[in-house]
Amino acid sequence: MLSGHTSPLMISLGLLSVGAVVACTFRLELLDDEGVPVHLLPGLIRYVPWLIVQVIRSNLDVARRIVSPKLPIHPSVIYVEASRHTEVGRVTYANSITLTPGTISLDVSAETIEVHALTEDAANDLISGEMSHRVHRAEGA
Repeated sequence: MLSGHTSPLMISLGLLSVGAVVACTFRLELLDDEGVPVHLLPGLIRYVPWLIVQVIRSNLDVARRIVSPKLPIHPSVIYVEASRHTEVGRVTYANSITLTPGTISLDVSAETIEVHALTEDAANDLISGEMSHRVHRAEGA
């Protein structure tokens, strides 16, 4: 459809190709909840807008600290609890932490995520558990 070739023949051949790939994937038993996490879509629709707001807020905070050197920067390494999340949830949580300016996930284990935080505020936001709670809700738990 994006190629600009929208003749009925091209569209039907495209649909036939998609159907063949889905049939082969199904027959090879490659479709599972982790590989195609469609069940997470409703939770992600609620979670992503909240995450975008957090990224913008953190971005403005980091930019303000760069422009005004008088504002404190207190780098620290903290550990946040991640044991109640599934594997997909832990990855989502760790990626969300890294996407948020001022924090980065250093290590992910079954129990915790090691995080480097640029400021005390960033560390306290993670320790409060709001992001963890929202990821947990997005997982459908």
